[in-house]
Amino acid sequence: MGEIQPIDPIAFSLGGLDVRWYGIIIGTGLVLALILAIREGNRRGLHNDDFPDLMLWAIPIAIISARIYYVIFEWDYYSNHLSDIPKIWHGGIAIHGALIGSIITTYIFTKKKNISFWKMADIAAPSIILGQAIGRWGNFMNQEAHGGEVSRAFLENLHLPEFIINQMYIDGVYYHPTFLYESIWNLLGFVVLLLLRKANLRSGEIFLSYVTWYSIGRFFIERMRTDSLMIGDLRMAQLISLGLIAFAVMAIFYRRKTGFANKRYLD
Repeated sequence: MGEIQPIDPIAFSLGGLDVRWYGIIIGTGLVLALILAIREGNRRGLHNDDFPDLMLWAIPIAIISARIYYVIFEWDYYSNHLSDIPKIWHGGIAIHGALIGSIITTYIFTKKKNISFWKMADIAAPSIILGQAIGRWGNFMNQEAHGGEVSRAFLENLHLPEFIINQMYIDGVYYHPTFLYESIWNLLGFVVLLLLRKANLRSGEIFLSYVTWYSIGRFFIERMRTDSLMIGDLRMAQLISLGLIAFAVMAIFYRRKTGFANKRYLD
């Protein structure tokens, strides 16, 4: 077997500027997520500009918060390389940091616009998880966010297409395509959330269901990752996932018991 060449992460160049597949894929996920959110928002009485206006704030803040989150847990390195902190093009952003920044931004935005936070979160939830499913293919193009070492036979037994198997061949070793596991899990979650829109759920429960679904998948998939942010011997993403699952489940029961969630999703 000849040497396997990875897919070029650079899609094309414009005037000396390299345009990477990672950015194209992330951008595609954001556009599709925004289109879906606007359509559902219109159906539920939101203005056409509400989600675009939110995205103008949420996207840059999410990128910054994702980078801050990553830097905090890699401070041993960045404390001695301060000039590297802004260089996100070298990698190093964390989805949990992005979610924290996005949720805070959305809460402030809805308060200023006099919109229900839970209503906007419910509408956005399927879009968020679809964007995450698409975005993981950016990790695939960069040959990152993979799991531990496996054999080629293992990957072939998964009936994966040749281009995925070859892209998981990194420095002479094959790796778990954990990007694919999470992408599939998130796509399933997208379908589940769309189905839940037709169920008899209360306000906020679609978003809390998203938090639960995503966190369950992330907890188990994170165990296979080789690039986890750690606190001692513990994987930070797993700890946060467990905390989010507990929070979401308790929030659903608490809000139902106390009457905070009397409104239905379609109200």
